[in-house]
Amino acid sequence: MAAFAEGVPCWADVLLSDLAAGRRFYGELFGWAFEEIATDYGSYTRALLGGKEVAGLVPKPDGRMPTVWNIYFAAQDAAATAARIREAGGRVITPPVWIDRFCVMATAADPGGAVFGIWQAGSHTGFGRRGGPGSYGWTEVHTRQPRAVDAFYRAVFGYGMEPSAEGAPADLVLWTPRGEPPDPRHAIGGRVVIGEEYPTVLPAHFLTYFVVADCDRTLRTAHRLGGRVLKTAEDTPYGRFAVLADNQGAAFAVIDTSTAG
Repeated sequence: MAAFAEGVPCWADVLLSDLAAGRRFYGELFGWAFEEIATDYGSYTRALLGGKEVAGLVPKPDGRMPTVWNIYFAAQDAAATAARIREAGGRVITPPVWIDRFCVMATAADPGGAVFGIWQAGSHTGFGRRGGPGSYGWTEVHTRQPRAVDAFYRAVFGYGMEPSAEGAPADLVLWTPRGEPPDPRHAIGGRVVIGEEYPTVLPAHFLTYFVVADCDRTLRTAHRLGGRVLKTAEDTPYGRFAVLADNQGAAFAVIDTSTAG
């Protein structure tokens, strides 16, 4: 598969304390198989579906680090992207570094504090499969600073921005890559405002969605495996979705896109 266009979400991985427990949970929930590889920076577990790479599982190097799903945006030049992040008011947490020959990776935070990664492809270009059951489907940033955050992602990735479809949350803005028509068909992510109904301690964050064949059945399976439902299933113009936490606390969403419309 060719490398992804600038600013398109191209990879996701989850930071876990117990990789064996993570493999059991996601293996049964999504039907993933796993392959462990060694890098100069430690071991890395690739999740596979039908032999194609769909996500990564990473052991926490420090127990104080959050248990969280990370999303990575494609960059043609990670160093140049890091410079734009700083110029636009963001913060580069981990500067660009080669991970063997797989990729150049960096970690950053937007002006609202949401953390994300950038990924300059090497031998690993990103998702080998996406958009179907058991694979990545969508990401959105949840923030309390929509104006600053919108300006930031326009400056860094050149996103076009368009309000969401009727029936979707009113504060959802859709992102489209530079040069693409700003419409739902070309959207690759979005921005949501954290409302007053949420506790003030909830930080800005990215929420990663995985496509499933049946949202409600997936919730039942996650519960049986030790996961928790954080937001019950809801119908939207884009499909029926819910928000979960895995058996170690990492939050993610699932969506059945076959119910869209």
